[in-house]
This record gives sequence, structure tokens and C-alpha cells, in this order.
Amino acid sequence: MAALDKAAGAFRTIGEVSQDTGLPQHILRYWETRFTQLRPLQRAGKRRYYRPEDVTLIRRIDDLLNQQGYTIRGVQKLLATEGRGGGKPAADAPAAAPAAPVPVQGSPIDLSALRSIRDLLVRALGG
Repeated sequence: MAALDKAAGAFRTIGEVSQDTGLPQHILRYWETRFTQLRPLQRAGKRRYYRPEDVTLIRRIDDLLNQQGYTIRGVQKLLATEGRGGGKPAADAPAAAPAAPVPVQGSPIDLSALRSIRDLLVRALGG
């Protein structure tokens, strides 16, 4: 039975996950040693069975490493932060707005100067 023929909640073998994600099996086994959150079930003969949430995590790690340019250490930190209740940031959610600057006592905030600095940064970053 091909992986695509299985029910959405069915467990997948390492071969099926490899085929579905395009990632070599040795990379999946390596990631298990680097990301403590990735723990497929292991049955007799050390056969791995990945849960749907494992496959979701694999796709996320792949995206972070190979599309977004994170390092392994960076992904480890991100996943650890989320595990402590930091929560997964929504992909479409805008970044939180920075807090308004607090003026030093006696010095007013010059909003026009801040806007010109922002505009300069936007142009420098090509946005």
C-alpha cells in the first residue's frame, strides 16, 4: 500500500516519509539525533513508525533549514522555545509591533526623525 493510499492518521514508515517529503532516510535518522521533539515509535528490529505530527514536524524542520536558512542550532532553539510554551508563531501573522520608544525624561520623541530612519531602513533592505 502506498503512503498516499493510507488514512491521514495512519503511521508511516521511514521509507514512506522519505518518499513523501523527498528527504533521504539517512537525513531523517540524523534529525532524530538532533531534534529531541522528533521521536517516531520504534518497534521490533528498530523499525520506525512516524505519527502524523512527526511528519508535520519533519516538514517544518525541512522548511526552516532548507528554505528559511536556519542552522540546526537555530531550529533546536526555536523548537525548544516553543516547547516551553513560546508557541508556534503563525506563518501568516505579522511580527509584533515594537513597543513605542520611551522618551528620556525631558526629551520629546521626534516622530518625523523616527519615520525618516524607518524609511531609510526600508529602502536599504529593498522593501
